[in-house]
Amino acid sequence: MINRFLKAKHWHIFVLMYGLPIILQIFMFSSMSSQFEVREHPDPTFMVDFFTLFPIIMVIYMGLFFGWFWSIAIGLQKHIPIELRLNLKKFKIFFFIPLLYILFFMMLISSTFYNVSSGDHAAAGIMSKMMLFIVPMHLFSMFCMFYLLYVSSKTIKTVELQKNVSFSDFIGEFFMIWFFPIGIWFIQPRINKIVSETSTLND
Repeated sequence: MINRFLKAKHWHIFVLMYGLPIILQIFMFSSMSSQFEVREHPDPTFMVDFFTLFPIIMVIYMGLFFGWFWSIAIGLQKHIPIELRLNLKKFKIFFFIPLLYILFFMMLISSTFYNVSSGDHAAAGIMSKMMLFIVPMHLFSMFCMFYLLYVSSKTIKTVELQKNVSFSDFIGEFFMIWFFPIGIWFIQPRINKIVSETSTLND
């Protein structure tokens, strides 16, 4: 799986992460619009299906996004001399914290909307109480995400320069990964080149 991410073309990743979710969302919104046009009172079960499918789309998107991070940080380490390889213990811990938080948040949102759509308005009150837990976890997850950005961009630059690098050396890569929809078109070809050159040497 790691090699598939590393060898994938930039447009492959872009289409999977953005094209597929956008198509599904367009389908959902068009279906919802037709419900309101055809019926004065749309079928409530449709709304339940809508808020059930949306978290699934987000899970697919985040799975691909996090998989790309993991492939860069873990998969490219073998292209770095042993003495220069990064300690990834903290990366692995910080990797799973936002991932689990997002999954939990999506399940909570889906469950809340399902219950509200089914007439259980007490679910909204439970959601408001959960905000006391969600807000700090959200902020910490954001910190973890920035750390993932940091390690991934540092790994790419370390592989390319084959030496210890400081943040000033890979600040460009950091921001390109941060602004992923644009940066993927520049970052992924460089990853492809790293993997291709190594494969050629091994042959």
